Formats: sequence, C-alpha cells, structure tokens
Amino acid sequence: MSVPKYDELMKPLLIAVSDGETYKIKDVTARLAQQLNLSSEDLAEMLPSGRQTVFKNRVGWAKTYLKKAGLLESPARATIVITDAGKKVVADNPEKIDSKYLEQFPSFVDFASAPKSEDNAVPAPAAPAPTDLTPDDQLEEAYKQINDSLASDLLSEVLKINSYTFEKLVVDLLSRMGYGTVAYGSHATVASGDEGIDGVIMEDKLGFSLIYVQAKEWALDKVVSQPDIQSFVGAIAGKKGDGLFVTTARFSQKAKNYAHTHHIILIDGERLANLMIEYNFCVSTRKTFEIKALDTDALAEYQDD
Repeated sequence: MSVPKYDELMKPLLIAVSDGETYKIKDVTARLAQQLNLSSEDLAEMLPSGRQTVFKNRVGWAKTYLKKAGLLESPARATIVITDAGKKVVADNPEKIDSKYLEQFPSFVDFASAPKSEDNAVPAPAAPAPTDLTPDDQLEEAYKQINDSLASDLLSEVLKINSYTFEKLVVDLLSRMGYGTVAYGSHATVASGDEGIDGVIMEDKLGFSLIYVQAKEWALDKVVSQPDIQSFVGAIAGKKGDGLFVTTARFSQKAKNYAHTHHIILIDGERLANLMIEYNFCVSTRKTFEIKALDTDALAEYQDD
C-alpha cells in the first residue's frame, strides 16, 4: 500500500499510545509502519528534497495536530503520551480523526485560526483541510512542480542548439558531474578511432577507464529504438570502456532491455534535464528558503535537572 496521508495517521497514532504509557516517537513510528503493513519501498520513499522519508514526515505532522488539539503531549524530548482528552476520543471511537474533527477542541481552533500576537508577528499557517497535504508536503510538491517546469524549459532551450553543440553540452555536463573529459565531436572520432562515437570521457579524473558517449538531439516525441542502441554497441565493440547513450528524446522498452543486457547506460530527455538541475548546469538559483526545525538537543541544557 502507499503511505497514508497525515490525517489518515491521526487515529492509528492516537490508538497506538492509548494505554497511557510514554513512548518515544521513533518507537511509535516503527509500530505504525508494522500495523499498516507498509513495505520497505513505502518506508524508503523520500520527500523530493531527499531530507526525510515521507512516512516519518507525515507521522510527525499527525503528532503535531493531535498535540495542538490537546490529545497528545510531550513530557520529555522526542516522546509523546496520550492525554485524558485523547483517551476520551479513543473511547468514543470516531470513524475518522482529521482536521475537521479536531475543530471541536478550542486549542486546535486557536492554532488553525492563527491570530496575530500583540507585536503583530506573522501568523502561523492555518491547518490544512482534511484532504490537503501537510505543509511540508505542499512545499515539496511546489518544489517538484517548479523543477518539472524548469526541466521542460531546459529541454526546449537545448533543442534550439545544433547537434555539435549538444554533444559538447553533454560532455561538459558529465565533466561537471566529476568525470574527466577527453574529447567530443570530431575530436572524439580521433580519440576513439571509430565513427559514431560523439564523446569520450574518463570514468574518473585519473582516467583509469573510458566511457564512450553517443549524444542524439532528437525531437521530444521521437523514440530511440533497439536498432539505434545496437548500432552504438557495434561502434564500441572491442574497445576497453563502457557506453553511455544520451538523448533529448525517450527510449522504447526494447531499447532499454537491449541496453541493460549490453551494460549500456541510457539518459533520456527527462533525466538529462534533471541532471542539469541537480548539478547546477545551465541553471541558476533564483531564491533560497531555509526551513528550520526545533533543536531539542540544544534546548536540553536549559532544562531543569
């Protein structure tokens, strides 16, 4: 199954600690994962930023909203315990506990309405509707949408350059990624001794092994077929090195299968654009946001013994 939304985790989380014992967050998270029969793939799913798993993030937000409603509290660092109000909710056994349900608790309404303080501080974000994503999810989704749009724009611009310049762009990108450049274009033919190879790069800076590159700037709707990969395999046959086929288009399933069998790495247009973004190649940073989190370790030294 897929990872439940944060509001779908509220009731299971509350029930998991309903015995009144104090639990560490990490232990409750592990228990919920087992109870929900989440697979290792589900638990490994990361937010687009790669900084935290989706499941831990959503459990964290479920805990936050239950605390704001007064159903949970944290008696010590990274722990939770159910309150009397929380026990009553478990006893009532509502069909679902979500943001709409929590509106019956004044402390949650105060949190959701986010009134300004006397010093006119910026109000806290309102609680999302029951079917909405968590604030982190919304940020991550916005981040993904921006990157997807940028990737599309990148490919559109790349398609405006000529094929020779595209070969140079691919090899320069690989160099940015940490590989050692040898040659591209007509120079690659001299270096490789064979037509049909658009670039030759070192697998590492010292040049212990070579990677032969085929770069095809084709229309986005074109499909690279198995014969195209076969021709490339033939071009590098007998050479000491590996093969990398890069295109702005996409690959057929047969091409992918054939490439896998012959240990050829494929980079299609989508992956190419994402690599350019990841390695800051032909892109610039427009804006940076810092998302801060509570540092309980730093605060621990100020707590009473």
